[in-house]
Amino acid sequence: MNSLLDPSHLITTFGLLGVAAILFAETGILIGFFLPGDSLLFIAGLMTGGNNPIAPLWLLLIVTVVAAFAGDQVGYQIGKSAGPAVLRSKAGHMIGEVRINKARDYFDKYGARTVIIARFIPVVRTVVPVLAGINEMPRTTFIRWNLIGALAWGTLLPIAGHFLGEISFIRDHVDLIVLGIIAVSLVPVVLQFFAAKKMV
Repeated sequence: MNSLLDPSHLITTFGLLGVAAILFAETGILIGFFLPGDSLLFIAGLMTGGNNPIAPLWLLLIVTVVAAFAGDQVGYQIGKSAGPAVLRSKAGHMIGEVRINKARDYFDKYGARTVIIARFIPVVRTVVPVLAGINEMPRTTFIRWNLIGALAWGTLLPIAGHFLGEISFIRDHVDLIVLGIIAVSLVPVVLQFFAAKKMV
């Protein structure tokens, strides 16, 4: 299990196809919720440099965006086809009711934008596409927001890893940095939320 959670081991063992499969599993099927998507993207970006890169950066970016986009589309279709039964399945129990409810709260509060926001939040990004399908978000709307989210998540973290990964502090605190990015990105949403409450 530890090797499954070690991004460097995963990348060196399975290469670029492994990165794509892991991103797809994390965002496309509920059983991938425990996989280290954020740190995997960052470390993969770091490993595009040096004397023995896993792949050119441009190829990694294409692969990560396509895998992330495809994964969410599958999750959406699962939610649309199977409905609430998916969340009551064994995979849903493994994720836990609290985490599923957290994802549902994000979805209810922020609507379509949740598809983008959820990309940067572990576990939530696994559940939100399913919730979008269950809640019957129009497919074209989901595709649009999914594409934006896949482009943002699938490029920003690998590019950061490529250019900043040699800085030891950044490399050792990837998860905290991602949380900081999430916090900053949520500021406009929070301000809008409180502004709307004042008008009520």
